[in-house]
Amino acid sequence: MRNRQKGFSLIELLIVVAIILIIAAIAIPNLLRSRIAANESSAVGSLRTIVTAQVTYGTTYPMVGFAANLLDMAPAAGVPSSTNADLLDAQLSSGLKSGYAFSDTACQDACPAGNALLVTTANGVNVTFEVYAGPVSQNRTGIRNFCTNEGGVLRQGANPTTDCDMTTASPPVG
Repeated sequence: MRNRQKGFSLIELLIVVAIILIIAAIAIPNLLRSRIAANESSAVGSLRTIVTAQVTYGTTYPMVGFAANLLDMAPAAGVPSSTNADLLDAQLSSGLKSGYAFSDTACQDACPAGNALLVTTANGVNVTFEVYAGPVSQNRTGIRNFCTNEGGVLRQGANPTTDCDMTTASPPVG
């Protein structure tokens, strides 16, 4: 009687490894696209949150108007005030969330984290604001650029190579 060893041959193991690599090569790009889509959805949601927080801030502190930066709406250690209104979470008030940077200027690639908002002042009161969201790393954390202002209409850059602006050149986010 012949004695056969149990186990897999080298060829069988190589075939299994090759199949796993092929499946990974198909799945990884889809995973990255899903992550980019999730980051972009988070950026849009964060901009909506900022608009809501700004309206609340302007109503609560009418002598200031809109907040000049995101830190003014950051969590308060004690009683909320015009410098820590407790309207945004700590991550969003830092100007960086889910692969997107929020600031007072439009950017397309490698957007720096900022927390300043572009405000217009009349008689010492901030009467308008603009906020922009851009991917921290283009085509890795996000593709599209977004922006909004006190009107609440969220806009996106016409394509990934153009900045978002507050004109009709930047279509509204559907």
